[in-house]
Amino acid sequence: MKSILLILILAAIGIGAGAGAGMMLRPPPDEVVMNPCGEEGEMVESHPVAAPEPKDTTGEEADPNKEYVKLNNQFIVPIVEEGRVASMVVLSLSLEVELGQRETVYAREPKLRDSFLQVLFDHANSGGFSGNFTTGTKMRHLSEALEEIGRKVLGATLTDVLIIDIVRQDN
Repeated sequence: MKSILLILILAAIGIGAGAGAGMMLRPPPDEVVMNPCGEEGEMVESHPVAAPEPKDTTGEEADPNKEYVKLNNQFIVPIVEEGRVASMVVLSLSLEVELGQRETVYAREPKLRDSFLQVLFDHANSGGFSGNFTTGTKMRHLSEALEEIGRKVLGATLTDVLIIDIVRQDN
């Protein structure tokens, strides 16, 4: 009982530290520069030129109307077997959203995290992280469930949920 409580306390401290670091290391918003290039010396707003979109590994051009938003903190899911924590799964997620929706994602991140955690806990409780948990079928089921719940929070602005990292540590 004490070991479960200790693990949960350490996980909460880790999540808190990660949240603080994520907020401190978040990139600054795009800078707007005022240039005296208008008629009669008036100031004109200009934006920095974005780098060209990289091509993905399939050789197709990335969709210029989409952007990827990495959620600040990892998701930690305990796997409980016979009344004790048998292992922990740690995931990192990124969201593919319509261009310009990064701030919307960050504004709704607490609701997204709560919804994603519910899906991850349900997946864990149904045995989704047991055995060979990285099979195509299990990962596809998890990804589809995350995307479905993400669309309930973000609407049509969300186009995909990407599982960037996944690790299971057994005790």
